[in-house]
Amino acid sequence: MMLNKQENESNDAQSNDVACITLAHGSGGKAMRDLVENEIVSAFANEYLTPLEDQARLPLSAMNSLGDRLAMTTDSFVVDPLEFPGGDIGTLAVNGTVNDLAMSGATPLYLTCGLILEEGLPLDTLRRILSSMKRAADLAGVTIVSGDTKVVHRGAADKIFINTSGIGVIPKHLEINANAAQDGDVVIVNGWVGDHGATIMAERGELQLDADLYSDCRPLHREVNALLAHCPDVHCLRDATRGGLATVLTEFAESSNVKIVLDQAAIPVRDEVRGVCELLGLDPLYLANEGKFVAIVPAKHAQAAVNALRKLPGAEQASVIGHVESTETLGTYVGVSLKTTFGSERMIDMLIGAQLPRIC
Repeated sequence: MMLNKQENESNDAQSNDVACITLAHGSGGKAMRDLVENEIVSAFANEYLTPLEDQARLPLSAMNSLGDRLAMTTDSFVVDPLEFPGGDIGTLAVNGTVNDLAMSGATPLYLTCGLILEEGLPLDTLRRILSSMKRAADLAGVTIVSGDTKVVHRGAADKIFINTSGIGVIPKHLEINANAAQDGDVVIVNGWVGDHGATIMAERGELQLDADLYSDCRPLHREVNALLAHCPDVHCLRDATRGGLATVLTEFAESSNVKIVLDQAAIPVRDEVRGVCELLGLDPLYLANEGKFVAIVPAKHAQAAVNALRKLPGAEQASVIGHVESTETLGTYVGVSLKTTFGSERMIDMLIGAQLPRIC
């Protein structure tokens, strides 16, 4: 009797609220099959996904021609709000995974898409997010080849969570590691810092900030390729997402046992981002980014790499923002410091706690 009651409640919800996700969409039956085929597979249709097997069957020949190692990553995305200037949770999911692959120098190829949907999510919202995921995947040159869908009770999630995994191929002889920073290296960032974090803050209703901000969410593998073309010996490379620039550089310094010195005047920060940070008492060095990487490279290649990056859309503000020092010098410590515009120097640590939850 209890099972029949639950089935009737789900069927009633579906008939009364056909424009929204219902528990029936996660039941494994016809409603779920219709959702997967009509909404998800139709959005991402390709030869690997359309057969609806439990796994994607991918040709090794295409991978072998690109390199000698696979790069694989996974990430989950829980941003609030779901849609914001410059992107949405769907573009974050695709670009975030593409960028994690790109930070090894890999060519991104294939993604999976796992959806956790809350009962009551409007189908129109889901369709917009799936559509933006498709556009982002096409722009990045990757294919969404497999996935999964689950539905949870109303209130058990926040509308939609997305998990994506990705596979790429690393070219032969390319080695990029967090522990490879050396004395005399310089630090490069590929553009404005803090755009994504500031945009999410400005969009949250409880803050009611009126600022002309857009997320920097975009794929970075082409910019990485430009960097490698002009500086084949990149020592460290990572996208500065949660925790921002400061956290990434602290991790590099600790892994490499070096000191990294930043020049505050050289770090590109939009006036709008700086204004939001001053209003809320935040530091742009800790704000999340979704289209920025930090590279540590030999000084002799730095200017050529920056010049190449500045020719690419979105990277016009690429800059050298600091340098690496050996800890063998008397009084030098492992970590990151900032030379301020006032002429002083202060320590920079990785993010402690959360400046803003549910950021990506």
